[in-house]
Amino acid sequence: MTQQRDYYDVLGVARNASPEELKKAFRQQALNFHPDRNKEPDAADKFKEINAAYQVLSDPERRTAYDKFGHAGVSDGAGGRGFDDFQNFGGFGDIFDAFFGGSSRKGPARGNDLELEVTVSFIEAAFGVEQNFDLERMETCSRCDGNRAEPGTDPETCATCGGSGEVRRVQRMVFGQFQQVAQCSTCAGTGQTVATPCTSCRGQGTERRSRKIAVEIPAGIEDGSRIVMRGQGEKGAMNGPAGDLYVYVRVKQHELFERHGNDVLAEVSVNVAQAALGTVMTVPTIDGEHELDVPAGTQTGKVFRIRNVGIPHMGRSARRGDQLVAIKVATPRKLSERQRELFEELAESLGTPDVGLEEDGGIFGRIKDAFS
Repeated sequence: MTQQRDYYDVLGVARNASPEELKKAFRQQALNFHPDRNKEPDAADKFKEINAAYQVLSDPERRTAYDKFGHAGVSDGAGGRGFDDFQNFGGFGDIFDAFFGGSSRKGPARGNDLELEVTVSFIEAAFGVEQNFDLERMETCSRCDGNRAEPGTDPETCATCGGSGEVRRVQRMVFGQFQQVAQCSTCAGTGQTVATPCTSCRGQGTERRSRKIAVEIPAGIEDGSRIVMRGQGEKGAMNGPAGDLYVYVRVKQHELFERHGNDVLAEVSVNVAQAALGTVMTVPTIDGEHELDVPAGTQTGKVFRIRNVGIPHMGRSARRGDQLVAIKVATPRKLSERQRELFEELAESLGTPDVGLEEDGGIFGRIKDAFS
């Protein structure tokens, strides 16, 4: 059995080649080994191999399968369109389109995609919000309903191409005969002519309009996320389908909270006495205030975890992250005369503490452990 060559080697491209590089390499190879141009005995086989390689590598899903598993990953005959019906370029379908850049006939075309950037607050991102935006886009003309002709009139079949949108010419060259298909210049490839264009869209079939678009921001969304709204882009030409709207979400920073995955970190301060004696204090969460029991002897950097009051998991609203509260013991900068006396008495009573590394890894170690 003949061993199959690597498809990247067949096209002569690197494994990280872009779609544009793949298409360019394919056209060059196809031109060199096309059976009507190359009369070498193995030209047809090489052209078939080139066809098989391009059809696999130009398909993102099949290219991924090929990269992972080689020929075994695409062994369903993906490349085998064959040459049985080859005659005057009539039976090549996709390969003919790729070789000559596609059919010149203009039919319904998909509209352009649009992009929109929205900014939401930290709390809105946590719990979700619906926002309305003004969006300008091309839509079907309201006067002619995309017909391109003034109401009361209709487009007519192009007399030059008979409605096909294409004109064909045969050229004889030294290496054979080529049938060349070109776009009809009379109807610009549409197959129809409009004697009386719509006065609103000037015969384009689409017009620019401003729309109020409601964008649903889901709970738990992160900064930099993208939402795809299918069919909310621009309307396509010739009554083609609309493109999509890509919404990029930016989340503002919060003055108190910091997001870590689905957990929320907040830092709160206690004075020296509260840290030494212990206290019950009110701490902020995204749900509102929450009572926290701070035990006696709490050190700076101690992190407390309040369960299930963090960021909701996207798509699983019942699950939420936690609130992490990092304690900071605040040392007073200014003391009254009485406070100074009390601290001096306390300092004399406590003595000098041992100086050394904390066994638990210090402040950063405790915060790191909290996220773990």
